[in-house]
Amino acid sequence: MFDGKFRQSLDATTAPVGRWLVRVGFSADVLTGSGLVFACATGWAIAVGHHHLAVVLLIATGFHDMFDGPVAKASHRASQRGSYFDSVVDRLSDAVLLAGAAYYLTAHHHGQLVMLPIGILTTTFMISYQRSKAESLGLHAKGGLMERAERMILLGVGLLASQIFIPVLWLLLVLTAMTAAGRFWRVWQIAARPEPPVPLVRRAHYHTSRLRRGLSRTSRH
Repeated sequence: MFDGKFRQSLDATTAPVGRWLVRVGFSADVLTGSGLVFACATGWAIAVGHHHLAVVLLIATGFHDMFDGPVAKASHRASQRGSYFDSVVDRLSDAVLLAGAAYYLTAHHHGQLVMLPIGILTTTFMISYQRSKAESLGLHAKGGLMERAERMILLGVGLLASQIFIPVLWLLLVLTAMTAAGRFWRVWQIAARPEPPVPLVRRAHYHTSRLRRGLSRTSRH
C-alpha cells in the first residue's frame, strides 16, 4: 500500500535525505548491506526475547531499507545490479526476522505455533515472487494491503508487548495471505485480456528477421 499509493510522496520526502547521505559518503550498496546486518541483529533480539530492543533495531533496519533507493538516485548510480542486490537482501532480511520469531516460539514451548512464522514467510515470498514473475511478463503487479513496509510496521507493533506478539503474528499471516491472493487475482485478470495487435512495421521486421535467420542457417549447412 505504501509502495503503491504513497510512493511519489514518500520519494519527495526521502530524496533530500538521500542527497545528504551521498554528500557525507554513503553509497546505496553500503546501506543495503548494513541493513542486512541490522536485520540479523533484530532477528537475534526477537529470538532471545529482547523485544523492545528488537523494535529499535527494526526501525534502524527500516531506515536502511527506506534510503538505499534515494541514495542510489542521488548518486546517479542506480543500476540493475543494485536493484538485484536490494531485492535479494530484502528476502534474506524477511527470512532472518521470521526465523527469530520461530526460535522465540520454540524456546517458549509454543509447540506447533512455530509453524506460524513459516506460514508468514511463505506468503511473504509468494507476494514478492508474483510481482517479479508478473513484471517479467510485462504485467503490473504492485500494490496490495500488506507490502513489505506494512509487514515491518505490524511486526514492530507485535514486539511492543509479549501478550500481543502471537495475536499480531496471526493477523500478519491472514493479511499477507489476503495480499497474496489479491495480487494473484489481479494479475490473473490482467493476463486474461487480449494482447494488443502488433503494428504492421513490427510484423514486417519480425518476418524479415526470421527470413534472415533461415538463410543464415541454410548457408551454414
